[in-house]
Amino acid sequence: MIRARPYDRDVALDAALSLFWRKGYHATSLKDLEGALQMKPGSIYAAFDSKHALYLSVLERYFLRSRGELKALRERPGPILQGLADHLRAVARREADDPARSACMLVRTMLDATAGEAELGARARGYLDAIRAEIEAAFRKAQENGELTKAQDPARLAQRYQSNMTALRIEAHRGLDDAALIALAEEMAQEVEALRPN
Repeated sequence: MIRARPYDRDVALDAALSLFWRKGYHATSLKDLEGALQMKPGSIYAAFDSKHALYLSVLERYFLRSRGELKALRERPGPILQGLADHLRAVARREADDPARSACMLVRTMLDATAGEAELGARARGYLDAIRAEIEAAFRKAQENGELTKAQDPARLAQRYQSNMTALRIEAHRGLDDAALIALAEEMAQEVEALRPN
């Protein structure tokens, strides 16, 4: 009897993440998943239960990576505001085919979720809230370090930063040319840098 070759869960999740991010939940078929994961339908269902469950696993993976990047900005040496500003610049300078330059998977999921997929939308909203909390923690640390005044509100700054990041990635997704995207990111980055007290 020939056994199916064992699958690597991390490799499979990364392949599914790339596919779902590119095509979206609805447009991704089981055949698409078979090709991307190099697994038969029975093996996909045995490993992940359903397309829905697989998508939730992928969404969590995407969230953890995104939150990890922001946490690393907060924990790195040097000024926090500079790190946040440079993060915006880095998004605009990524290669055009880099998925991290396209619209956020969490935002796309929240917007695409139908009434019958309330769990997907709710999960995406929860993850976006957690990412905003991570950004707020970075601004709070900047405030503790004297990079912000006591009058500046880290929660409000986090909301603005997340909104700018979302807008920047949507413009990239829409195909804004490189020079215009870099210029837009620079304006946003300078806005963060300008928060420092004079």
